[in-house]
Amino acid sequence: MSAGFRVLVISLLLAAHSSAQQHQPNERYTFTCGGNLTGVTGLLGSEGFPGVYPPNSKCTWKITVPEGKVVVLSFRFIDLENDNLCRYDFVDVYSGHANGQRIGRFCGTFRPGALVSHSNKMLVQMVSDANTAGNGFIAMYSAAEPNERGDQYCGGRLDKPTGSFKTPNWPDRDYPAGVTCSWHIVAPKHQVIEVKFEKFDVERDNYCRYDYVAVFNGGELNDAKRIGKFCGDSPPAPIVSDKNELLIQFLSDLSLTADGFIGHYKFRPKKLLTTTSSPVTTAAPTTANLKPTVALCQQKCKRSGTPESNYCSSNFVITGTVITTVSRSGSVYATVSIINVYKEGTLAIQQAGKSMSSKIIVVCKQCPMIRRGLNYIIMGQVDDEGRAKILPSNFVMSFKTKNQKMLNALKNKRC
Repeated sequence: MSAGFRVLVISLLLAAHSSAQQHQPNERYTFTCGGNLTGVTGLLGSEGFPGVYPPNSKCTWKITVPEGKVVVLSFRFIDLENDNLCRYDFVDVYSGHANGQRIGRFCGTFRPGALVSHSNKMLVQMVSDANTAGNGFIAMYSAAEPNERGDQYCGGRLDKPTGSFKTPNWPDRDYPAGVTCSWHIVAPKHQVIEVKFEKFDVERDNYCRYDYVAVFNGGELNDAKRIGKFCGDSPPAPIVSDKNELLIQFLSDLSLTADGFIGHYKFRPKKLLTTTSSPVTTAAPTTANLKPTVALCQQKCKRSGTPESNYCSSNFVITGTVITTVSRSGSVYATVSIINVYKEGTLAIQQAGKSMSSKIIVVCKQCPMIRRGLNYIIMGQVDDEGRAKILPSNFVMSFKTKNQKMLNALKNKRC
């Protein structure tokens, strides 16, 4: 351990002891695996901190502050095994103790801003795999008034029929560094949520790695349910939820900031939900029919019809480059970097800056055959989760520049 790191740890511990007034400055604080924490303020850290945390562990801390208050958690230091999706070693933070909404998942050395619960309870859980890599974390919690808002605090539950959400300091000055905001929008059953960003300016990066807005179907952070991840100075296209819950998360790192954003939402009856494209003339296959059965995958793999004849019966039509392919359970799971969208429907499209991508599943891996690095016209169906499903009967062909004019004409076709 470096001398600088020792100084950091000691200063943090002394500050924590002083504020809590529970320990003498020269008393060593021992961090254990989880526990129940109460009071108006306190300190928690990974087991053995500042030493390397143990492998194959799962530690849970339940924080409870006085009734009528909310919990504010501030990470002072974090050093866990780094991974883009935090799959190996991570810290999860939940609002509430049982079945609470996850506020965030963190790993690496990124230190999020203050995290605020919706009630007087918060749960913090750290998980490590067989390979340790880091000194863990240390964090402070404190009690605050429910409606207390400042540079650090933002987010919350939104359940009125219409409303707005915005970055801290909007519109007077740039959003602060090191902020994490989570807005959980909840509509009545059988309604969906439409979100539009009026103004948008978040630090630009091709992959939105530093500051970003992420939007999820449902009430927790789940990459499979992520609708998109956004940054830059171009507002995202309007977003409509699949069901009656939507989670919007904003994160800023500890460096550059920008103007921020303001967004508006409203509830809509699900039965009135329409897409910009004309209705399809044939029913989309059910999820059960999208499994790679022997009968389905033994069909002769021969493309039938033309782009014109398949356009109306397809839920979505895109052109794109296949950038990843993985075979699994008789199907191919691929990621497509989108060149253009001609018919979107309910297809889930992720956006990073000006780059768009979508995940597709070729149900029968040999039909139609797609190869990484090649460009295709892809027409297919969309399941209830917004995933693209390509059946042997769907239309897929190589995309050439000369096809552009034909596809532009199809975009205005009436079905």
